[in-house]
Amino acid sequence: MSTDATLSFEEAMEKYDPVLGFEVHVELNTKTKMFSSAPNVFGDEPNTNVNEVDLGLPGVLPVVNGKAIESSIKIGLALNCKIAESCTFARKQYFYPDTPKNFQTSQYEDPIAYDGYLDIELADGTVFRVEIERAHMEEDAGKLTHKGGAAGRIQGADFSLVDYNRSGVPLVEIVTKPIEGAGSRAPELAKAYVAAVREIVKNLGVSDARMERGNVRCDANVSLRPHGRERFGIRSETKNVNSLRAVEHAVRYEIQRHAAVLDAGNPVIQETRHWHEETRSTTSGRPKSDADDYRYFPEPDLVPVVASREWVEELRATLPEPPAARRKRLQADWGYSELEFRDVVNAGVLDEIEETIAAGASASVARKWWMGEIVGRAKNADVDPGQLGVEPATIVTLNRLVEDGKINNKMASAVLDGVLAGEGTPEEIVAARGLAVVSDDGPLLEAIDAALAAQPDVAEKIRGGKVQAIGAIVGGVMKATRGQADAGRVRELILEKLGVEG
Repeated sequence: MSTDATLSFEEAMEKYDPVLGFEVHVELNTKTKMFSSAPNVFGDEPNTNVNEVDLGLPGVLPVVNGKAIESSIKIGLALNCKIAESCTFARKQYFYPDTPKNFQTSQYEDPIAYDGYLDIELADGTVFRVEIERAHMEEDAGKLTHKGGAAGRIQGADFSLVDYNRSGVPLVEIVTKPIEGAGSRAPELAKAYVAAVREIVKNLGVSDARMERGNVRCDANVSLRPHGRERFGIRSETKNVNSLRAVEHAVRYEIQRHAAVLDAGNPVIQETRHWHEETRSTTSGRPKSDADDYRYFPEPDLVPVVASREWVEELRATLPEPPAARRKRLQADWGYSELEFRDVVNAGVLDEIEETIAAGASASVARKWWMGEIVGRAKNADVDPGQLGVEPATIVTLNRLVEDGKINNKMASAVLDGVLAGEGTPEEIVAARGLAVVSDDGPLLEAIDAALAAQPDVAEKIRGGKVQAIGAIVGGVMKATRGQADAGRVRELILEKLGVEG
């Protein structure tokens, strides 16, 4: 795969101002689809959750999902939007194999929510306001699987398979106004904004918000303009980015690519781009369509949606606490310092720690595992921590095995590796790998005798009162038992054998 020329990020920032825009698509977790009674279920066999409405068969009529409207209003309220008293649907015309009707039922001139904002907190506590232009309702398209090409991409594929299970799933698309003034923090802001939207819809309970499943996807728009110029540059739109790290990397890459194009004296092409995680780069998709190209017109088969002020206020009263208030409460409940809590938020494991505590772990234990073990593995794998697939119950089980003395911390780390490799539950991995702690005094005394015999000078130092030297003997025993000895019991037995008070 060829990659485009890029400037260094620092050089790009010296010459240009980035302007951003985001379209975040949120799949709603209603039981049925937006305009049909087909089940809205993830992971079933392809093309089993479809009916005649989803397939666009002749003569069928759509019916709006009332729960989806309710969820859409809640999202609008949580984004500080105004809620339209009446809004309409439109047909967005375009041909693609995963849209069997050859149009998408969406909203155009009359979105259900508009003119909102989100205050986004960056890593150092700086707050950046992102203006929301609209949040509108629509239906999702199906899913194409490309066969025969490299890495499952459409480029070079021999053929494609289409699954219409996702076709018609309720979506809310959240569109920002142009975002100016982020400067070199544009990639960081991109990640933080999508994280904030994901946190909101998850807390509302209106979406499962699992980015790896496509429940939350981001189209990231980037343009550059020379410092001091007011007119926006030509934008590109990187489509369907489905992880927080990828959003950050995609924005950074596009800034560097745009800068190289402009520096070479060439025009930026207005187009969609495909993100490639393996290379952290984008490739050209198709020329970007403007609204006129879609030939929107009012959907003739659906009446306007009316949201009375009474209903809107009833829904407002059901909203959970805002994210900022939730974070303050969680920090106080867990007893984390400002720095500890900010590290948790910046690592993107706030929800995971909350779920682990709910599963039975203490706040300190949950933080130790997620920040000490899992975040590092996620960084090495270049994925978000939640994408590793570690369940909160697994952390609780691992910690219980350590506290019960069945394994030590080093073994627990190895067991976690086994879980991530798909070897089974922690208990199954301990049994299969033979990782149980050796706590029987017989084998431990044999290993201690051998370690003392190998290091008589250390033994004399311990007898002479230099108890801190015991670490060398303990280390020898741990090596002899492949790290499976109970270190605390080993220390007790060494002191007893040498006749030294602990």
